[in-house]
Parts: sequence; structure tokens; C-alpha cells
Amino acid sequence: MSVAEFLKQRAVDVNVGGSYSLPRWYDCEGRLRTFACRTKRVSPFRMIVDVPVVGKVGERVTSYFQEFGEFECTITATLRMGFLMELEMTRARRAWMSEKLTWLEKRQKDASLAELRHDARFVPQVPHTFLALADGSTHPCFIIDVSTAGVAISCEYDPPIGTPLAVGACVGRVIRKFENGFAVKFAQKQQRVDLVRLIVRSGLKQSA
Repeated sequence: MSVAEFLKQRAVDVNVGGSYSLPRWYDCEGRLRTFACRTKRVSPFRMIVDVPVVGKVGERVTSYFQEFGEFECTITATLRMGFLMELEMTRARRAWMSEKLTWLEKRQKDASLAELRHDARFVPQVPHTFLALADGSTHPCFIIDVSTAGVAISCEYDPPIGTPLAVGACVGRVIRKFENGFAVKFAQKQQRVDLVRLIVRSGLKQSA
């Protein structure tokens, strides 16, 4: 199925964080790498996800989402920084998935459930930007979440702890590694009102 066909079907526009692995991506120790991802549109049969590394049509993907669990999937179409996956599951799980999506759709419309803490981590609407390194090179990356103090990133490039870099226009340093990516602490605490503009818009300009 094409992306255009899926967009015409009944589905839920919902952002759920998760992780995925592709069959040809390994780390320096020969272990299968996992990357962070986020859903954009989901039905009980397929989903569109934003990703840092795009697979190929026909590839098998193993994915996991905290809200949905683990899926075995097949990529049926690709986007610039994402792809459409066909979900494999039993009829009973599809029925559960349908109920879950209905609940998530209601929850995201409930303003009383919104996160109001000033320094809370949040997910920007545009999840893709660029890393800029001291040598002048840039690397496209995926924003897992961000706060005024730092940002969590998933990326094909895998910097060592201590690496100085800029995420968009925000300068910082890699302070921690985790399964799907790494954490960057900003050199200076940012103002939340400026954060998305500094991180995302600056990165998009570099990609032009």
C-alpha cells in the first residue's frame, strides 16, 4: 500500500515513541543497532513512523512501542525521513489495538492531561534536525525529546561521550549513551519559548 492510499483510510494521528531495528545495521561490536522512532499515523493494520535511518521497501523491521508492544513489520513505502509499515498480528491483537487507538485519540484531546511542568521534556512537532561537529561536518538526526537543559538524540552517527557538538543552534556536549541514542547537555540552559526554533529551524536551514 502507498502512503497516499493509507492517508485516505481510517487511522489515528498520534505520536507514540518507540524503537526499531533494520536487518543490515550493526554497531562496531557486531550487534544489531536500534534507533528511536515516533508514530505519525496508526491503524490496527499499518503505521507511518518518523525515523533517523530509513529502510528499504520490502525490508523486515522489528519495532517496539511502549503503548503498543512489539511488532514484526514489513516496510511497504518510504518517505524522506520515515516509512510506512505493515503490521503483523493476530485478529485478537488487532481488536485490542483498535481499542487502544480510540483511547489514545481521546487522551490526546484532553487538555487536562497535558504536561505543564516548565522544565519537562517534550516532543517537538518536527523531529528532524542536524548535528554540527567541531570539524564542520553535519549529520541528520532524530529528536527523541528535549528540555531546556538538553536533548535526547537518535542518529546514524554515534559520537563518543564528551563530544562537543551543536544540535541546530544549541551548543552542548554528549553526556550519556543509551540503547537507541545519546543525550546532549546544553552548554547554557535555553528558554523553552525559543527552543524549537533554535534546534529545528537551524537544522532545516543546513539541509537546504
